[in-house]
Amino acid sequence: MNNTDPNEKNRVMNGKTVKVPAVRRIGITGGVGAGKSEILRYLQESHHAAVLRTDETAQELMKPGGVCYERVKALFPDCVREDGCFDRKKMAGRVFTDPDLLETLNGVVHPAVWEAVMDWEKKKYEEGFTVLCIESALLASEKDNEAFEELWYIYAHQEVRRRRLKESRGYSDEKIDAMISSQSSEEAFEKNCDVRIDNSGEFEQTKQQIDAELL
Repeated sequence: MNNTDPNEKNRVMNGKTVKVPAVRRIGITGGVGAGKSEILRYLQESHHAAVLRTDETAQELMKPGGVCYERVKALFPDCVREDGCFDRKKMAGRVFTDPDLLETLNGVVHPAVWEAVMDWEKKKYEEGFTVLCIESALLASEKDNEAFEELWYIYAHQEVRRRRLKESRGYSDEKIDAMISSQSSEEAFEKNCDVRIDNSGEFEQTKQQIDAELL
């Protein structure tokens, strides 16, 4: 007798095999300035996708009372504001110059984030969603792509990304250089992702690419 639930399948996350809902799970990744947020909005509005941004999840987990708060506080005692929250700008300055510290921080936060992702996806499945999109700029550099049916690389020409970052965020060339160099290369994104969405031009062209993948 087969007791397998047709609504579940096995997935490997954080080195463990777990049961997850049999829905279309899409990892969304790409470099800074590629336009991931606009694409996520389109997926929500036009394809009724549930969307989770892992950076926001990590921020919640590091708030006072969050599961990561005390361990992160021990790593960054000088980055705690009067309200108990972390000074993210100060933290970023620390980890930017200390790769070992960044690795330690990721070792604390990332497993907790993926536990939260699993809880979220089960909740969204129960709510009736059949397309789940999880966004993270780190997916191409981590071994998490096995957790998704598909991993999408949101691509944009570097000059387009630079222009967007200057216009929307007011970043200097020096800051943009540092951000781009700290992320995965275009070659790494291309190698590890299943789908490439070119978001360099008019967004109507981007929509057509997305629709072709989902319709």
